[in-house]
Amino acid sequence: MSGDIVVSLPIADWNGPFDPDLGRHAVAALEAGRVVCLTGLAFTTLPEEAVLLSPALLDNSRKNISFDPASGRVSGSAEHPALLAAMLARFARSAESMLRGLLIPYADTLWAGRTSFRPAEIAGRAYSPRHDDRRLHVDAFPSRPIGGARILRLFTVLPQASAARAWRIGEPFESVAAGFLPALPSPAPLRARLYALLGLTKGVQSAYDQMMLALHDRMKLDADYQRQASYTARTFSPGSTWLCFTDQVSHAALSGHMMLEQTFHVPVQSMLDPEQSPLRVLERLAGRALA
Repeated sequence: MSGDIVVSLPIADWNGPFDPDLGRHAVAALEAGRVVCLTGLAFTTLPEEAVLLSPALLDNSRKNISFDPASGRVSGSAEHPALLAAMLARFARSAESMLRGLLIPYADTLWAGRTSFRPAEIAGRAYSPRHDDRRLHVDAFPSRPIGGARILRLFTVLPQASAARAWRIGEPFESVAAGFLPALPSPAPLRARLYALLGLTKGVQSAYDQMMLALHDRMKLDADYQRQASYTARTFSPGSTWLCFTDQVSHAALSGHMMLEQTFHVPVQSMLDPEQSPLRVLERLAGRALA
């Protein structure tokens, strides 16, 4: 495996079978903070789903349509709810089947989060800085504490897209975290319990959850960092599929549309090298347990 930030693996079928050697390469690359591009793997929509491939599907001011595989509920669009749910559920099943077959160390403990569909072009739209995914950031959830579990995301640009998805991939997580750590507020356990009691969060945020959310916000809000940080530019053409740990890989999405995205979570204990996880990195830097 080379030292490139993007590692390409020849995967062309959502259902396998998968070469165990490719799976080992994928796990090693993901845990090292790289992006794994699955060359030849595209998600094919059905003829009746053509009506869904329009930015007009989005509710006002929304940047994505969200699907909860656990409940089957779609949010972000009032149009064609049954058809949307069916397409997104099929994509979620395909993504989960592929990752369980490819990433063997995670197969028994990986669990699926939300599915997103981003039909609209991201370039040219107005967002608040905190919600602007065109700024380099690592992912964290403001209302869904995960207590140190990893955020693994799989992305695919539909073949019908008329433009590539343009990304910037930033500096290694430990460098980013070390630079921002002195400016991060101290975790507030009383506030975390209050937010959970009021229903503002789905559970109590750990110190790790609070630090990751603060890191996400500080990265996006720091204009000097956004201007000066080094990055690697990468475009993903229509029909492309890629994945990475987005809690570890600093990234920004500059342009593109017609993208599907599936979130998964992986316990730190399932990693081959847990010391590379953001939880362990932040604990080393902070000098104490965070979850």
